[in-house]
Amino acid sequence: MFKQLGVIGCGLMGGSFALALKRAGLVQRVVGYSKSPSTVERAKRMGVVDIGAESALLAVSGSDIVLISVPVAASEATFKAIRHGVEPGVLVMDVGSTKREVVDAARRVLKERLTSFVPAHPIAGKEVAGVDHADSQLYQGKQVILTPLAQTDPVLVQKATDVWAAIGCQVLRMTPENHDTAFAAVSHLPHMLAFAYFNAVMSQPAGREFLSLAGPGFRDFTRISASDPTVWRDILLSNREEVIKQSQRLRHALDAFEHVMRSGNQEALEDLIRTASDGRAGWQMNARPGPPR
Repeated sequence: MFKQLGVIGCGLMGGSFALALKRAGLVQRVVGYSKSPSTVERAKRMGVVDIGAESALLAVSGSDIVLISVPVAASEATFKAIRHGVEPGVLVMDVGSTKREVVDAARRVLKERLTSFVPAHPIAGKEVAGVDHADSQLYQGKQVILTPLAQTDPVLVQKATDVWAAIGCQVLRMTPENHDTAFAAVSHLPHMLAFAYFNAVMSQPAGREFLSLAGPGFRDFTRISASDPTVWRDILLSNREEVIKQSQRLRHALDAFEHVMRSGNQEALEDLIRTASDGRAGWQMNARPGPPR
């Protein structure tokens, strides 16, 4: 059991982690900090945190486990704010959806305290943000990717593995680079595509009429376009190089479809569709041979 969890960013992800640790009996006390005092007060009223801190440093002080749940772009400023409060043996994790930018910031700022940092990305969330939507079971049955560094204390890597597993996660490990490449393909590009596609429909003169005719396929395809704009702005910018590479691959695939449609080549068009159909039919979520390292 941990004596104290320090949560920096008492929103959906940080709040859900706090509730999950409480539910599992893994922590005695939770101290929370957010830039907005009203968020901390709301978190206290909900029982997400026990004590509100006036700064990120005070949230870390006395904590033996720390979760940083802030936008990726705010990582470096957060590390600077807490650096002097990170004592040896304290487990520090983040929940950022990209890892290279976070890791680079940690290297620049934490220096000798980098041994405490275990970068993490839980594959969980909702289309809604904020502590009001915090859920003790948000992480249950989900994957979490850890991207420890060469300098990370192996004891803390194991402790991070154990705590995520204890709240119901399947824990995998990857390098930060492989993580960002993989998630550009299977998460970040699909979100960008959903945003762009919905905008393309809405921008047409008859766009709203088209939407009135949309059914379950459109609903399922565009569900993620309702995601938090600020969060996804930061994710797409943070991982822009890998997302653009994946976008270029998609353009090639679209070009292939357009080419055979223009030529009227029924057999080639069916082959392209069948390749996707067969691949999708044989795919199972989370069933994979193990992450690249």
